Amino acid sequence: MIAPMLTIAWLNLVRLFRDRTNIFFVIIFPIVLILVLGLSFGSGGWEPRLGVTGASGPQAAKLVAALERSADLRVVRLDDDAEARARVEQGTLTAALIIPPGYDRALTGFVPVQLPYISRNEPNALQLGAAVRAAISETTMPARAAAYVGNGSFGDLVAKAESVTAPGITIETTTTGTASIAADVTGFDVSATSQLLLFVFLTSLTGAATLIETRRLGLSRRMYAAPVSSGSILLGEAAGRLAVALVQGLIIMLGSGLLFGVRWGDPLGAAALLLAFALVGGGAAMLLGAVLRTEQQAVSLGLLLSLGLAAIGGAMLPLDLFSGTMRQIAHLTPHAWALDGFAELLRRDGTVADILPQLGVLAAIAAALLALGSWRLRAALTR
Repeated sequence: MIAPMLTIAWLNLVRLFRDRTNIFFVIIFPIVLILVLGLSFGSGGWEPRLGVTGASGPQAAKLVAALERSADLRVVRLDDDAEARARVEQGTLTAALIIPPGYDRALTGFVPVQLPYISRNEPNALQLGAAVRAAISETTMPARAAAYVGNGSFGDLVAKAESVTAPGITIETTTTGTASIAADVTGFDVSATSQLLLFVFLTSLTGAATLIETRRLGLSRRMYAAPVSSGSILLGEAAGRLAVALVQGLIIMLGSGLLFGVRWGDPLGAAALLLAFALVGGGAAMLLGAVLRTEQQAVSLGLLLSLGLAAIGGAMLPLDLFSGTMRQIAHLTPHAWALDGFAELLRRDGTVADILPQLGVLAAIAAALLALGSWRLRAALTR
């Protein structure tokens, strides 16, 4: 019984990767989306890069040193303005600051000076711009004070301004309760969990077309004619659907972890969530493949259901942004329960014991879908 089941499961994996286009959608595309979304929404592991080019006088050197001391950015020295613009356009730099040739002369002559700032249209660039403005304000404050006085040499006035200690205030912040998102959770962590669920379910449902192809080519009748029990055949098909979902899930988990440093929390808890969600996807694929008649129907309806449920369940927009009513609706989908489980593991350092409610709901959904799918598939394979 075990050997036929494993053989059928292995054949399902072979059929999946035999089509070269599936390699892109199963392996490459999810990783690319995690990269794009992780960069777009920020990540503690990716430091904004600021290109700096231009004059190298004493005042310009002070400005560059202040930028380099900032913990919010990484300074990259460039040769000229053209290189700065090109690298910002290419995306290798988040922004660039151009220090004009007359920067030192303008400051020492008490003349206002403008520093061109080029940035990309992304959230990281806005944060970087605030850090750059703060550094410029800090380093030019003595020069502006000297310009305000205007009576004396620039060096003496700046030295006096720098020697003055202005009274300051101390600001203390406290967090009441538990933060909804831990400080060390990055944009890559958030995007990886949502893309994992979206693509595992998407691949599972569209893979229902292989079940229909099995019936259309008469392979199901040949399997029933062989000395193999119907239970082994059904278990093999279920194992095949599960194997496809697990393989893609593991690829996304390991790939995002190695490439982008994505954390999945407690390994045992993350593995349990992946297994439970893969069982849900496998059961849904069996049911879809049993009730539909053509591969085109399976692919079309699979896309519609997987993308629709992902949107409703929080895999396209974080559940934290949902209203109370929408959160209740979202929890009619398995995606929301799986996302809650991963949130518990990531944000609150949970373990398997902490996600037992989510695992229980996913297991119940999987059991219902697998039972219904097996019942319908048994009838479909013998038609």
